[in-house]
Amino acid sequence: MGVWGIAQRGEKDISGCGVVGIMNEGGDVFSGEAIAVAICNMMERGNGLGAGFAGYGIYPDLKDYWCFHVMYQEERAREAVEEYMAKRCILKHQGPIPTKPVRALRFVPLLWRYFFDVKNEVKDAGGVEDYIIELMMEINRHMEGAFVFSSGMNMGIFKGAGNPDEIADFYRIPDYSGYLWTAHNRFPTNTPGWWGGAHPFGVLDWSVVHNGEISSYGINRRYLEGYGYYCSLSTDTEVMAYLFDLLVRRHGLDFDLVGKIMASSFWSQIERVENSDERSFLRALRVIYSSALVNGPFAVIVANTNYMVGLNDRIKLRPLVAARKGDYLYISSEEAAIRMVSKDLDSVWMPIAGEPTIGRLQDGEA
Repeated sequence: MGVWGIAQRGEKDISGCGVVGIMNEGGDVFSGEAIAVAICNMMERGNGLGAGFAGYGIYPDLKDYWCFHVMYQEERAREAVEEYMAKRCILKHQGPIPTKPVRALRFVPLLWRYFFDVKNEVKDAGGVEDYIIELMMEINRHMEGAFVFSSGMNMGIFKGAGNPDEIADFYRIPDYSGYLWTAHNRFPTNTPGWWGGAHPFGVLDWSVVHNGEISSYGINRRYLEGYGYYCSLSTDTEVMAYLFDLLVRRHGLDFDLVGKIMASSFWSQIERVENSDERSFLRALRVIYSSALVNGPFAVIVANTNYMVGLNDRIKLRPLVAARKGDYLYISSEEAAIRMVSKDLDSVWMPIAGEPTIGRLQDGEA
């Protein structure tokens, strides 16, 4: 292990990793204890090398400001980042992320959070979101020993190299309340287990938790670089967060279309579509967005301020189950994790391969 807590596994389990998401579509907030209980029911899906949480609606008193969660190797890196941010934005509040000691966690980095606004000239020019991404990418790519791992508004990502119960205790997750939570228990396969490589991965208010392997990572990464997204966290899942931001926010596509792009049907399936207009449309999607196709087995839960979405690969090589109870939508690797927090469910189903399961905040924007 190094300063970042990097570790490698000697063996490989291709079915590992657990994901879970809970959303109240009415916007009612609930304690992070629920998501911690759910993910800890899938402890066997991890190996102690990574876990994390994303919560939405957790900073109501500072909801109008951008928030960076940053991890540092050393104090010198923090000083450099704060000097850089002071020049590029208006800092409103900053300080260490609240934590408590957990004996099992080793090589814990410095963890800081910054609430800030952008300058008026940036707002007047438009493209504030792209400006925030530029700040994040600059820090992650060029400022040694510093990583921004959360960059949205009124939301936060909390992650590290440990088991989910340890990470939940460390970050005091039950002390937060939000209307949407996702969580991950990691079983690293092809990439190292380290603090920055744990899930969720995020950009702006997007967060992604993922079970599986992305064999198209190289193609996806080069495609994203053409739009100013740069991968620097040594884990294939990073491309998922950037693809959703690119396709939904920048290209204006809905989640059904994104599912048809990222988990596209095989060419042979497209050719068997009877409706000629639909067949032509699916062909065009495959051609135009060929480099955004995600190959390999995967199950992901993607969230932003207004949505929670579950998506499988096109032949469902990773488990994903969904359920509803009143205003609550649950998505998880296992039904047992859902029933730990909601035993009397209205409905339970297995999402179809390649078709997104979508939860939407009722008062959210379209």
